[in-house]
Amino acid sequence: MPVMTADKRAAFRKLHEAGCFIIPNPFDVGSARALQHLGFKALASTSAGFAWTLAKPDNGVTVDEVCDHLTALCKAVDLPVNADFEGGFAHDPVKVGVNVARGVQSGVAGLSIEDSTGDAARPLYDFALAVERIRAARAAIDADDSGVLLTGRCEAFLVGQPNLAMVIERLTAYAAAGADCLYAPGIKSREDIAAIVKAVHPKPVNLLIGASGLSLAQAADLGVRRISVGGSLARSAWGGFMKAAREMAEKGTFTELANGYPGGELNKMFS
Repeated sequence: MPVMTADKRAAFRKLHEAGCFIIPNPFDVGSARALQHLGFKALASTSAGFAWTLAKPDNGVTVDEVCDHLTALCKAVDLPVNADFEGGFAHDPVKVGVNVARGVQSGVAGLSIEDSTGDAARPLYDFALAVERIRAARAAIDADDSGVLLTGRCEAFLVGQPNLAMVIERLTAYAAAGADCLYAPGIKSREDIAAIVKAVHPKPVNLLIGASGLSLAQAADLGVRRISVGGSLARSAWGGFMKAAREMAEKGTFTELANGYPGGELNKMFS
């Protein structure tokens, strides 16, 4: 019997209460099912990984496409799914709230909102507007008592503004505005990670691994509660595909195909 959405959401909140867990990022239904098969306790979508399946760049998909994708992921697995909901697909807080309400209807157990604008000249929303956008997302989630966990993201390190004090100011404000979990992708040093964990305590912190290079145990020692990998699994899959395809296109040989995962094992996993 499929796990009910309410149970997935309750389980997801429970995961954030203690310890540290990995929340890997599938890019389609097949990769989501594979990650469930491997025993992970929760999953998170990836904006980049999903966009590439549609031959689009990261941040190039529509809210309709994302909500359909999230619905498919949630139906495919019995695990909680956290949505990479980018910037809410709108600038205005009211419209962010409308879109978040749509995202909640997909069945997700969690949802993140980031503060990057997509404008290179002003890459982050002004502080007050960024906070108001988080507050609007919180209100939309709470409107039907969905229990969806809200993650507030500060993108400063990813947009070339690695100002730890500013990041902490924003994350603490997002926590006060209703974010349940805090996330600053791109932070690398143990000192910065520990400082953010301390600043937002007791609320949990999500860490992007790949940028930091830490292990699960090392991140846990720093007080991190949740680890995601963004588009890394999608890039790994594309890496194998492009290497084999390039060999065929450029050399007319097929040796890289020997490195593929066994088809029989895939059939067994998806049976």
